[in-house]
Amino acid sequence: MLETDKLFAGSIPENYDRHMVPLIFAPYAADLARRAAALSPGAVLEIAAGTGAVTRALAPKLGPDAHYVVTDLNPPMLDYAASRQPPDSRISWRQADALALPFGDAAFDLVCCQFGAMFFPDRPAAYRQARRVLRPGGHFLFSVWDRIEENVFADEVTRALARIFPDDPPRFLARTPHGYHDVGVIRGELEGAGFSAVAIETQAEESRAPSPRLVAVAYCQGTLLLSEIEARDAGKLGVAVAAAEAAIADRHGSGAVAAKIQAHVISAVA
Repeated sequence: MLETDKLFAGSIPENYDRHMVPLIFAPYAADLARRAAALSPGAVLEIAAGTGAVTRALAPKLGPDAHYVVTDLNPPMLDYAASRQPPDSRISWRQADALALPFGDAAFDLVCCQFGAMFFPDRPAAYRQARRVLRPGGHFLFSVWDRIEENVFADEVTRALARIFPDDPPRFLARTPHGYHDVGVIRGELEGAGFSAVAIETQAEESRAPSPRLVAVAYCQGTLLLSEIEARDAGKLGVAVAAAEAAIADRHGSGAVAAKIQAHVISAVA
């Protein structure tokens, strides 16, 4: 992962939430919220919350006396998440680094994280932090994307951009969101951090959009692909979007489109 892979700023948070959340994140957010609520936690910490897809799904399912702390490393993402959340005295918002959580030991019943672990520069250190802030027997619940070949639209967009920039193809999607998918590595890092009862479930869903254009805009303007495209040639953003759109339309048609997405959902006990 490159240092720039963490810089979700500018127009990205709004485009991410408007386009990427319904395209690929919403079904997994609903599932993670269901799993989290089934544990009946009284104190919840969410790390790498992004624009709040899980927060919006989970908060209504928590008890009236629950305390829910929502964090992200990037203030623009966290600010956008807070702006989308209805007023709720149970929720507090805090900028926080997953590698140095600003909370006391054994403070939470549940730590959850949707599609954030891939961005941690030192995942074992982040896992040790999650275990530290969990009470004995508390749960760590998170998800990561499977390899890019199992996530059809992401793969097609990446291949299309490689044809536009053959000398320096934008590889953000393959490198970071889809770069941490080895279940053996994940299990080993969690057990090395002191977690037990590690369970990993590979879960396929379907990504749907009303048009190939929306998919192309979502990936090229709602992720850090935007920064990679602009770094290569800002004048080619429109060309890049059009190329991604054409690649998707060639395979899936010009109307409503659908394709496989796949992720690993992981739970572990402190």
